[in-house]
Amino acid sequence: MLDKLSREERLQLMRFVCSFAWADLEIQPKERKYISRLITRLHLSEEEKAQVKTWLEVPPETEALDPQLIPRAHRELFLDTARKMIEADGKIDPEEAESLRLLEQLTA
Repeated sequence: MLDKLSREERLQLMRFVCSFAWADLEIQPKERKYISRLITRLHLSEEEKAQVKTWLEVPPETEALDPQLIPRAHRELFLDTARKMIEADGKIDPEEAESLRLLEQLTA
């Protein structure tokens, strides 16, 4: 399904993934590794990779994270990818769980 995403949808997915990595205010090494693998799977361009690296230094702006803008056809993919992001380090912090619950509600 990842291969069916447009360039903007890939960046939108990575915006959400990076925001979930920041949910507990600290990006763990295993979370960075998950993001790195996702970058590879999405075949991001150098420009897109640079943007994701920026989001790993400074969280994406919240106004760019409107769940209603996630294409209906990709909502389950976004939820699944966000879920895997918060599970990447082997523990789910309350902030991460709450962010996922909110995303689930807003995309239902």
